[in-house]
Amino acid sequence: MSVTATPRPTGHPGYSQIMRRVPESAEAARKLVRTALAAWGQEDLIEDAALVITELVSNAVDHARLGSIRVVVTRPSEKLVRLGVVDRSRNIPYLRTDSHSDNTRGRGLLLVDALTDRRGTDRYRWGKQVWSELKCG
Repeated sequence: MSVTATPRPTGHPGYSQIMRRVPESAEAARKLVRTALAAWGQEDLIEDAALVITELVSNAVDHARLGSIRVVVTRPSEKLVRLGVVDRSRNIPYLRTDSHSDNTRGRGLLLVDALTDRRGTDRYRWGKQVWSELKCG
């Protein structure tokens, strides 16, 4: 699977990679994030960003449709890094706060929420992109 670096008319290039929708893709996603952040001189974000992308990929592996996902790392502004996972499901992830449940899974968005400055979901006719933004140092 190859990495795509997309030039922008202004600012930093965006990085993306199509991956199989399997748990092992989280490792490839972390590598893509580390590569992009190192290229942008944002090494201080790598640890948090790696945790965030792992959770976003994990959610897509568990809930998306079809066999592939796309991991996207962009700089929407000089002060932000955006991590996203695109898939073909229109189901929107939600933040689970039911602390009395016996289920130990499904609380990854709490971690994402704690580590990022903003998160959201962009809906498309054919699917969605779940994303989180971290402020640059």
